[in-house]
Amino acid sequence: MGIRGQWRDGGGTLVVESATDGRAVEGRAGADGAEVPLEVAASYAARTRGLLGRDGIDGAMLLTPAASVHTFRMRFAIDVAHLDRDLKVIALTTMPPGRLGLPRLRSRHVLEAEAGAMAGWGLRVGSRLRLRLTSR
Repeated sequence: MGIRGQWRDGGGTLVVESATDGRAVEGRAGADGAEVPLEVAASYAARTRGLLGRDGIDGAMLLTPAASVHTFRMRFAIDVAHLDRDLKVIALTTMPPGRLGLPRLRSRHVLEAEAGAMAGWGLRVGSRLRLRLTSR
């Protein structure tokens, strides 16, 4: 499962790289290179379900393909990162429950996490992400 390969529901690890030099940035709680647990929602059913019905998430959820999200019926605020086809962050926002996000041009994937988590990982516009996926 590569960036341009066939995406499947599953899990893995997300690594946040620096926006300027491509090196991994220092992560939270002593994690080496901001390694974050990741869930991948690639099927229609998994993308539709997303984070609905949860009280939080440990790590992040990648919705693919996706250009926008909503927070209707969600129980907590989320950070949203819009990613291009090369997993580069093109937009960041925080959304409280009950909102509809605007679609972003060039967005191919959306990364969701609890509000405030992405800042703790050092994620910003221009950051590149690497994924280590595991299959189910």
